[in-house]
Amino acid sequence: MRRTKAFVLVHSAYELGYTPRMRVMGIDCGTEFTGFGIAEQSDRDHLHYVVAGVITLSKKDPMPRRLAHIFATLRAVIDEHKPHIIAIEEVFYSVNPKSALKLGQVRGVAMLASAYCGLPMAEYSPLAIKSSVVGYGHAEKHQVQHMVMRLLRLEEVPASPDAADALAIAICHLHTSQTLARQAAGNR
Repeated sequence: MRRTKAFVLVHSAYELGYTPRMRVMGIDCGTEFTGFGIAEQSDRDHLHYVVAGVITLSKKDPMPRRLAHIFATLRAVIDEHKPHIIAIEEVFYSVNPKSALKLGQVRGVAMLASAYCGLPMAEYSPLAIKSSVVGYGHAEKHQVQHMVMRLLRLEEVPASPDAADALAIAICHLHTSQTLARQAAGNR
């Protein structure tokens, strides 16, 4: 197994689910707002916006109910838009252990939705996502939103930063898997 900054636990572009026309669902996990976004790469390497949104969770609801809502919504989006692969952000280390644990639960539900629907999954570090989309690993949120808008040729910045982050995760996977496929083709 190979481990790089861009992705983990992946052997090849094939395992990343690369196809000449690929649809990727990015999920930006959060305990109050979980963003999702689907982008597609055409066979001519053009990126296309498919859908994006936010699952809003009530702090009043117990955590099991919030997690069930995330799972049901992600499954519905997957069923409707049929992505080929799911991409999420790797765990980052938080100062607050309780917050990190809750975020881990949301990530687990995203992973479960991916596995339940029979889809492969890839994980990317925040640095890799920002580098792939903006070209700078320490980019600000507004820079990521602006580049998502430009790369997907949207008329305006996505309304939700969580949806924009999810689209950025999807774009990162598209860029990474395409690069790996080109490298693999060059090594033959």
